[in-house]
Amino acid sequence: MRKVERYPVKGPNALWQLYRTVSPWKGVKNFIFIQISRYCPILPMKNWIYRRILGMKVGEHTAFGLMVMVDVFFPEMIKIGQNTVIGYNTTILAHEYLIREYRLGEVHIGDEVMIGANTTILPGVTIGDGAVVAAGSVVHKNVAPGAFVGGNPLREIKRKSPEGVYE
Repeated sequence: MRKVERYPVKGPNALWQLYRTVSPWKGVKNFIFIQISRYCPILPMKNWIYRRILGMKVGEHTAFGLMVMVDVFFPEMIKIGQNTVIGYNTTILAHEYLIREYRLGEVHIGDEVMIGANTTILPGVTIGDGAVVAAGSVVHKNVAPGAFVGGNPLREIKRKSPEGVYE
């Protein structure tokens, strides 16, 4: 189950009220640096931008593929462990703006996790250590450590035994 905080809004849909919750200048600054990171092939530079400018928690030796899109408005709510690979064109969201409410939720991605290309990770999920997420998946719920999951809706395909072998 995703862990998100819900914030009801009155009047026009929540996206029209975005700048009541986030400074427009923060959005512009983050957008510029995220775009630089998306195209940058130098992994240490990407991680430096994510850590120092965007405020994300990114573990050592974590690698972001080209075109990864992290949350523009709340990147500081994304925490990624060590030696993890985030595949090409993956989107990691920490917010959802809906009609009558918006939702915020931290995203926790563990150590040595493999996220396949073109995956979407929704707010409020935790992906456990050693998990593998198949390409093109929508992660809308927590993923157990060592699990191999995929699809939309997300389902478990296999799980690692304590010895590290998929069952």
